Amino acid sequence: MLLTVLSYVMIIVFMFVIMKKKMSPFTALVLIPLIFALIAMFAGVSKKGSIGDFVMEGIKTTSTTGIMLLFAILYFSIMLDAGLFDPITKKMIHIAKGDPMKVLIATAVVAAAVSLNGDGTTTTLICCSAFIPIYKKLDMKLMNLGVLVILQNTIMNLLPWGGPTARAMSVLNVGAEILAYLIPGMIIALLYVIFIVAPSMGRKERARLGIKQLTDEEIDAMTTVTDEETLAIRRPKIWLFNAILTIALIALLVTDSFVGLGLPPLLLFLTGTVVALMVNYPVLKDQSKRIGANGGDAVQVVILVFAAGVFMGLFQGTGMADALAQSFTKIIPNQLAGFWGLVIAVISAPGTFFISNDGFYFGVLPVLAEAGRAYGFTDMQMALASLMGQAFHLLSPLVAFIYLLLRLTGLDMGQWQKEAAKWALGIFVIFVVTIVLTGHMPLYIPQ
Repeated sequence: MLLTVLSYVMIIVFMFVIMKKKMSPFTALVLIPLIFALIAMFAGVSKKGSIGDFVMEGIKTTSTTGIMLLFAILYFSIMLDAGLFDPITKKMIHIAKGDPMKVLIATAVVAAAVSLNGDGTTTTLICCSAFIPIYKKLDMKLMNLGVLVILQNTIMNLLPWGGPTARAMSVLNVGAEILAYLIPGMIIALLYVIFIVAPSMGRKERARLGIKQLTDEEIDAMTTVTDEETLAIRRPKIWLFNAILTIALIALLVTDSFVGLGLPPLLLFLTGTVVALMVNYPVLKDQSKRIGANGGDAVQVVILVFAAGVFMGLFQGTGMADALAQSFTKIIPNQLAGFWGLVIAVISAPGTFFISNDGFYFGVLPVLAEAGRAYGFTDMQMALASLMGQAFHLLSPLVAFIYLLLRLTGLDMGQWQKEAAKWALGIFVIFVVTIVLTGHMPLYIPQ
């Protein structure tokens, strides 16, 4: 009982200090779970083990992601330095002609397309690299960019290679036909972001900034680089090589997601970074300067990823995650048995937000599914229901790549979560309504 109370209090304290900006995400991710883990151990309610073991187990789960992020950030930073995205930025501003509405819709479309590979890190790096210069040139709010990227990635994350769907399939032993049941909701949700969310943001930006009828000459003047230090690191003569290298890298990332080439993202980004440095900056001194100039941004993100590993290690190692999972089933009244599919859908929202996907699907879902079978729900129905909460999962501080998104856009986590959550609620409703209306999950089964 005490362990359950500690788990809830820890989550409340953590979210409070983040939302109220009492602590930075880095310090909160380490100190808050450490304090509560020590309390649990001194109270004698923690699982057996040491703080060090718990922390190391947690860090193991995020170490590969952290190292991959290090080289992914370095790679795209080198491409930015070399000027790979300058022509893209210029072309998109020409198309938008100063209209923020067009830029926002383009952001939603590109984010959806890039998210096909199921990797949030790649989506974030590509979208931010391409669009941040445009947003800054037009004085648009980067909050809109951060929200649109995460919403589209949230939807596309339901593809089997994205992670949560594969976990639900394995735990409840359901087949690949689950994707066919998810696709109607995914398509409607994508259209919701492109034709409702982005235009809504666009109308506000139009009211704030107006529609600037920029001439081609004005756009050229706006996008021409004049700073001597920036010009010194640009490499326009090898732009085509950089473009081919980047396209090949992304193609291999996507292909590996589908067919498993045995080329992990870490290896691809590491190799890409080495090749990009050698070709663009063959002089060793220049290579060191580029690593030094961009290394700070990479380290800021990587330490947050490892801090998230500390949080997960302590939360799960002490048993607080299990206690939280068990409490979910105990607090649900028996009168809701006939609505068990909807119950799982609702629980999956906070469940996948406060607990990692592994913790929820391998720890919480089997318990919920056991009860659901007794109430007459099939494994497929419960698997679908468990994926509905993914609408909010990527807003969780336990998702590693969001620290990259927040770092690149300069957004505050609490404000970004609030802004994204109101639109994510629409995605959640779309997911639930579509699987109910298509008959793949009954709203109620008489008991």
